[in-house]
Amino acid sequence: MTSSSASAPVSPGAPQSHRPLRRLTARGRHEAHRVASPLELFFDLCFVVAVAQAGSQLVHAVAEGHAGNGILNYAMVFFAIWWAWMNFTWFASAYDNDDVLYRVVTLVQIAGVLVLAAGVSSAFASHDYVLVLLGYVIMRLAMVAQWLRAARSAEGAERTMALRYAGGVLLCQVGWLGLVVLPEPARVWVFLVMAIAELCVPVYAEQHHPTTWHPHHIAERYGLFTIIVLGETIAAATVAVKSAASENDALGELLPIAAGGLLIVFAAWWIYFVVPIHGHLRSSKQAFLWGYGHYLIFASAAAIGAGLEVAVEQTVGKAHISTLSAAAAVTLPTALYLLTVWALHSRHFKIGIAQQLVLPCAALLVICCTFLGRWSVLAAGLVSALTVVTGTTLTARLAARGRRAKATAPAA
Repeated sequence: MTSSSASAPVSPGAPQSHRPLRRLTARGRHEAHRVASPLELFFDLCFVVAVAQAGSQLVHAVAEGHAGNGILNYAMVFFAIWWAWMNFTWFASAYDNDDVLYRVVTLVQIAGVLVLAAGVSSAFASHDYVLVLLGYVIMRLAMVAQWLRAARSAEGAERTMALRYAGGVLLCQVGWLGLVVLPEPARVWVFLVMAIAELCVPVYAEQHHPTTWHPHHIAERYGLFTIIVLGETIAAATVAVKSAASENDALGELLPIAAGGLLIVFAAWWIYFVVPIHGHLRSSKQAFLWGYGHYLIFASAAAIGAGLEVAVEQTVGKAHISTLSAAAAVTLPTALYLLTVWALHSRHFKIGIAQQLVLPCAALLVICCTFLGRWSVLAAGLVSALTVVTGTTLTARLAARGRRAKATAPAA
């Protein structure tokens, strides 16, 4: 998206000077022509490195027959990646002044996610979370520095809100130490407790003074990250098909997986972007639910790519799992993606029971595709494509009926 060349009113908190250091003050929620910055795009691309590492380790765990542990580790690592990304995204939407210090602290956060990415394999293989925790702490301490800087420039309720964020994040970092100092059986419970605590920090901090996040900017940021994750899914699946075809001469067996995977990803993109969600983000309550729900959207989108890799490895005999398990590695995250996109996006814009049932029914049919053996992925891809066709057709028919009704209505 690009900014218009026409001049527009500038919000009080928008960057207006080229001084290297500026006060970190709140930007306007209704600021005109607000789009993602180059720094934010760079931030997203670096975070996808960690997403790719988590997906790669999930592939290895599922292919080796350790799906339970693999999914659990994936959920924990992905939470750390997603939560750090989300906190920065909402903070930047409200306070980005793009000065030198803001940029440097953001680059420190990027360094933290790269440290986290380096520790993903150890977390999966030996439940060693030291590097993951170190990377997470680097990202979160940088976020604390941003909030303290915002508090220094604020007064009253806004200052209290910023200090609550800083204090809440710091307290949570203490709790996360349990992942490295407590026995392994207790770590799942540490994760659950601390994840809930992290989710509660924004709710508590913004109790009396919400941040001035920009609805259109937030919707664009989430959309861009969805695109990057789906792109990583295609890249991972392509590499897997290419390697398997060259090493095992099994192109005929791999083509249905490649075609089905491509249809799934294309449909996933279409379904997500078919509605302009920024108009729905009118309050902090709606925004919290929508933003938190994207954990499932991002995680399932990335898991689709991991599932396609598993399906490829199973087809050429590299995975020690059944055809049914390999198919489920693709169909289950696809169904979860369809359901969560419907719950967070589509249902707010669908009219009538037929439109509302398209995505839930598609998710059910995709799950049923699991039992079709080597054709499961292709069948799931065809269901996903037909879902797009059905939704588009129903929308077009509804629009046509509206035009006819308007044309035949008596003049006032």
